[in-house]
Amino acid sequence: MAAMEVEIGGDGVVLKEEPSSVIKHRGGKKNARKKKRSKSKGTMTTSGKKETFFHMPKLRCFSSKPETDTKGGFKGGFDMEVEDETGGKRSPTHLIILVNGLIGSAENWKYAAKQFLKRYPEDVIAHCSECNHSMLTFDGVDVMGERLAEEVISVIKRHPSVQKISFVGHSLGGLIARYAIGRLYERDITEELSQENGEYRRNGVENPLLEHKVKGKIAGLEPVNFITSATPHLGSRGHNQVPLFCGVKPLEKVAARASWCLGRSGKHLFLTDKKDGKPPLLLQMVNDSEDLKFISALQSFKRCVTYANVRFDSLVGWSTSSLRRKNELPKLKHLSREENYPHIINVETIQSSSSREELPLEAIPSGRKKIDFEEEMIRNLTKISWERVDVNFRGSKQRYLAHGTIQVQNDCLYSDGADVIQHMVDNFLV
Repeated sequence: MAAMEVEIGGDGVVLKEEPSSVIKHRGGKKNARKKKRSKSKGTMTTSGKKETFFHMPKLRCFSSKPETDTKGGFKGGFDMEVEDETGGKRSPTHLIILVNGLIGSAENWKYAAKQFLKRYPEDVIAHCSECNHSMLTFDGVDVMGERLAEEVISVIKRHPSVQKISFVGHSLGGLIARYAIGRLYERDITEELSQENGEYRRNGVENPLLEHKVKGKIAGLEPVNFITSATPHLGSRGHNQVPLFCGVKPLEKVAARASWCLGRSGKHLFLTDKKDGKPPLLLQMVNDSEDLKFISALQSFKRCVTYANVRFDSLVGWSTSSLRRKNELPKLKHLSREENYPHIINVETIQSSSSREELPLEAIPSGRKKIDFEEEMIRNLTKISWERVDVNFRGSKQRYLAHGTIQVQNDCLYSDGADVIQHMVDNFLV
C-alpha cells in the first residue's frame, strides 16, 4: 500500500501517492484517487501521471510502522506536519496529541488535524494516536492511559524540536488523556533519550538542574491546551448521564450491571470497578497519588476546555461532559448561537473552586445528604478553571449523530460539526 501525502492549498486538499519505501498510512490508495484543482504550484502523481501545480505548502501524513506491544496492541498512529516547498521538514515546536474514543481510531481525528495545520502550519505537529483503537478501547482507562503515555514519549523522541504539548480527546479519549498526563507529569525522559543516543549516566549522579527542568511539565514539555469533546468526565452511571436511557432508573441500573459488556472500560465508566477497598478509577483520577498526579497535571495546562452537546447526544449527557451539576445547566431559551459558529450556543469560563465558596451539603441537588461519587468528582475537577463550550445541533440533519458530529469523525456523515472544530482551532493557544 502506498503512503499518503496530503497537500493543502488555498482552495482545497490535494492527495498524492508516494513510493512504498515511505512509511505506510492506512487508506492511502483510496484517498490518493481523490484530487482537487489548485492554483498554487506543486506536483501530484496519480496512476503514474505527474501533474504540475503552482506551489503550495505540503501537509505530510505519515505513520510509524506498527509495533506490537506485549499485550498485542499497536503503538504508532500517524503524524501530520507541514513541509516547505523544497520538501524539507520544518521544526515545529508544539505537539498536539489527538485521542479517539470508544471503538474509534486515529482516522476519526484526521479532519481536525488538517484544520490545525492549515491555521498553524509553522508551529504544530498533529499526532493522531492509534495505540488504543477498535476493540483495544475495551481494555480500561488505566491500561489505555499507560499505552498513550508511552506513545507520547515515542512521538517526542521522533520530534526533538517540540517544546510544548497539548491534548485533544473525544469521548472516552478525554479520560484516557487525563490518565496519561497523570503518568507523564514531571516525568524525566532525558535518561531514556540519553540511553537511546548511547549516553549513560554514571554512578547514579543526577543533573542538579533536572528537577527544575521537569517541574510542572508533561514529559519535559510545556503544557498548553487540554481539550475534551463529549467526554463523560463524571462517568456514565445514573443521573441521566447516558441520555439513551431517558433517565429511567431501572434501565440505568441494568446498564450498570451489564457494563462488563464493554470490558474494563465499561466498568470504569459505570463506576462498578471497586476492588480491594479502593474507590472506582474515575474517583481516583480526581486526586493526586504518590505516582500519578492527575489533578496537578491538569492544573499545569494554561487552558482546560470542555465541548459538550446539550442535546441529541444519546451516549454522553450534557452534565457529565460539561462538568456541571444538574441544577447548574443553563436554560436553553437563554442561549443564543455564535455568529461565526452556528452550532456554538454558549461559552463560559468557570472560576476554580479554590477561589469560590465550597458548596454546602444541603445545597446538593436532589436532596442527597451524602456526597456521592459524582459530587466528589465535580468538586475536585472544578478546582481547576475550565472553559465550557456548549454545542447544539438543533436544525441539523446530522443532529442525531451529535456524538460523532461534534468531532467530525469524517467529513461525509458528520460534516456539520466543522464550525465546532473551527472554534477549537481559532481559540487554540500556540
